[in-house]
Amino acid sequence: MPNASKTLLARILDRVFPKVPDFFHMLTEQTIKVAHTVNLLVEFMEQNDPLVARALKQNVHEADLIKVRNLHELNDAFSTPIDREDIYRAIIALDEIVMYCKTTVHEMDVLGVAPDKFMRDISHCIKEGVDALAVGFAKLGTAPATAAVNADEARKAERHAEKLYRVALPNLFEGTDYINMFKRREIYRHLTNAAENMALCANRLHDIVVKIS
Repeated sequence: MPNASKTLLARILDRVFPKVPDFFHMLTEQTIKVAHTVNLLVEFMEQNDPLVARALKQNVHEADLIKVRNLHELNDAFSTPIDREDIYRAIIALDEIVMYCKTTVHEMDVLGVAPDKFMRDISHCIKEGVDALAVGFAKLGTAPATAAVNADEARKAERHAEKLYRVALPNLFEGTDYINMFKRREIYRHLTNAAENMALCANRLHDIVVKIS
């Protein structure tokens, strides 16, 4: 009978004070899925394989499901271990990286643009930064202070991507094939937008580190 009372009390307490979802784990899971998307982006830039493009689109769908779940959990949570806004911004920035990866590959197909050296190099920068974010978010539950280093690595990768973009533009606008120029510039911008959102996500990670360390 005492055990039954305890169980009843536990149920009542769970209703009054629901358990807080493990948002650190959820963000880590989302970041790992984003890293998988970026890995497929890099693979596509290196191989220009339609099968890889198809796999990336499927992965984007899976990443979207994780994003939606995280947002629902955040909206329904009674309390959060850190500022709700920081969690929300991290979720959205991670999703934007995925969306720009998808847009990049989709428009390369629609516009008939094949990967070039700059696209490959910028995608590698995005991979480097997102891999750092995955490591950083995984540290939040155990050693949050050390995740600041990973945030810095992601921002550094974004700066490298931006430098590559600035080198790519003057190279691109040599010659007279203006249609090709504008097509490729559009792809470069999608890639740098992915990198910019990677840096935004690094800022969110750093904000979280500051608040819980």
